[in-house]
Amino acid sequence: MKTLTINGQEVGFSDEANLLEIIRSSGIELPTFCYHSELSVYGGCRMCVIEVEGQGVREACSTPPAENMKIWTHTKKVRGIRRLTLELLLADHDRECTTCPANRDCQLQEIALSLGIEEVRFERDHAEQPVDTSGVGLTRNANKCILCGDCVRMCEEVQGIGVLSFVDRGSEARVEPAFGRDMSEVECVHCGQCASVCPTGALAVKRETEVIWEALEDPDTVTIVQVAPALRTSLQEMFNLKPHEGSMGRIVSALRRLGFDYVFDTCFGADLTTVEETHELLQRLEDGEPLPLLTSCCPAWVKYCEQYFPELLDNLSTCQSPQQMFGSVIKSFYARELDIDRERIFVGSIMPCLAKKFEATRDEFSHNGAEQVDAVLSTIELAHLIEEAGIIFEELSEEACDYPLGLSSGGGVIFGASGGVTEAVLRYAAAMRSDPLQQDITFKQVRGLEGLREAEVEIDGVRLRAAIIHGLSRAQKVLEGINKGEMHYHVIEIMACPGGCIGGGGQPSRQNTEVLGQRQEVLYDIDSNMQLRVAATNPVIDKIYNQWLGEPGSDTAHEYLHTDYTHRKRVSAESRYTVVDGPAESCTVEVCVGTGCYLRGSYEVIPRLTQLISESGHNVRLAATFCLENCDQGVSLKVDGDLVTGASPDNIDDIFRQKVLRRGDGGPS
Repeated sequence: MKTLTINGQEVGFSDEANLLEIIRSSGIELPTFCYHSELSVYGGCRMCVIEVEGQGVREACSTPPAENMKIWTHTKKVRGIRRLTLELLLADHDRECTTCPANRDCQLQEIALSLGIEEVRFERDHAEQPVDTSGVGLTRNANKCILCGDCVRMCEEVQGIGVLSFVDRGSEARVEPAFGRDMSEVECVHCGQCASVCPTGALAVKRETEVIWEALEDPDTVTIVQVAPALRTSLQEMFNLKPHEGSMGRIVSALRRLGFDYVFDTCFGADLTTVEETHELLQRLEDGEPLPLLTSCCPAWVKYCEQYFPELLDNLSTCQSPQQMFGSVIKSFYARELDIDRERIFVGSIMPCLAKKFEATRDEFSHNGAEQVDAVLSTIELAHLIEEAGIIFEELSEEACDYPLGLSSGGGVIFGASGGVTEAVLRYAAAMRSDPLQQDITFKQVRGLEGLREAEVEIDGVRLRAAIIHGLSRAQKVLEGINKGEMHYHVIEIMACPGGCIGGGGQPSRQNTEVLGQRQEVLYDIDSNMQLRVAATNPVIDKIYNQWLGEPGSDTAHEYLHTDYTHRKRVSAESRYTVVDGPAESCTVEVCVGTGCYLRGSYEVIPRLTQLISESGHNVRLAATFCLENCDQGVSLKVDGDLVTGASPDNIDDIFRQKVLRRGDGGPS
């Protein structure tokens, strides 16, 4: 243990990465916008400035600790710097706080209050930017952005996509997708993690509660709602309750008071998914079909696979997610039970995940143009709905879900945590071989919050090797290893969000490892105290198969509970941006500058092409475009419409000579 001095007090430290961590652990909360323990250190907001003896003013987040350092955290100088910095941020910030989606949960508000900012002395000098509401679950308001870069680093480092980036420099700097495109036009997978780390309302959950109100107020509509398991661990945070005070019973009570006709549990859909996915895994093992089996419960991961790893789509489980299986059962079978036309049924979902909004709109999950799930609200939106109705959540008594689709097992509950899908499948596979009530059905090897976990489990003499991943950048490395034949698993569970659904983009913000750990613990505690802990012991699941589906994996089950996925284009439309202009008859070269090609060298290819065009004297038009796909093979470009893949800074000279110059000034020779 080493020591340093903070404000005259000696403080011990060991392996902390920076002074900010030590200062906070000593009981002093320094303000920050750009620091997130799960992301790289950026040091751009300048709010955590301190004075260090012999070094002057430093940023605590990017300064490593050293023995015998003397630090002051609130001298007149650093307080003045913080206040001035914050005033400058506020001067260029849209301060319509009462209508801001981050109102009451805004770090900018909190820090301004803590620093005693009562007026802003500077005028705004930037024009108002349009608000992008094109995203499925997000709104992006550049007028509220403070350039902290949290969203940029989250999308690039954790998800490995890089939809958002800094554009321009100095006072003109801003964060936006490439070429200023809307969020609906880029390769976003709708995970919402950018919004979960945004300290203001620049990126926020798109509020769609009015759709629910319209359904509830229609007397001819039968309203059914399902609740995801992860809400048991998070909704209470919106009402300042403790982790174990957000019970499902209280949520059910709130939904009934809102006016829903039936309140069911998505954990039932999770049990159904468990049965189908287990049979699919065992069938693949028996038939030698493509392995590893890749789970398909996370719609952000599924879209990522469609965009970046289409060669592995045969490995992707054909099982629909619990949300979609539930919607299918309701509208295809339960409607008959109620003797109601499916057109009169409105199925709403309350999910921790913004990608579930996208999933519900997919063409694969509609019947004669009608969606299986009609509307999806996030955890945050449900809290707003409860508040709008004047319901005092913390005073509600507990009520049970409606029968039969409100009955579920603990295996369905743990779907909300990373590793839960794998454990539920392992439980069911074990139960198929022996009495699940007579054995320990926990598989703690798959639990945890590490981004990549591996486990080997023996079931009925067969050793299954599993990988559990959260964060798409980690998934990318594993999938590349599989493609190269360097990694071997039987099943891989992939979730886009940290910790799985408990860390979804629609959950209350300020998510960190401690919060995720508490949420995970709540789910496992609920599971351990349930009478039914394996999907095989859920009598309603048996009834569903006996009455409607036949048996797991049957043709009927495949028709209503399974689907297929195809290669998805990463962007919705192509655009060209001229780099070198030329006459109309010129040969046209378009270079892809999408994320994949950018990482593989397109921003080096373009300057070299510009130079080659100038030196050659030929009439060539050069443009940047977005996106040509096939970037896994290197930089993609088109020469008069013909696709060329595998370009790089090393071979672009040869490509120019062979593909461009041979065409001549007026096109192909």
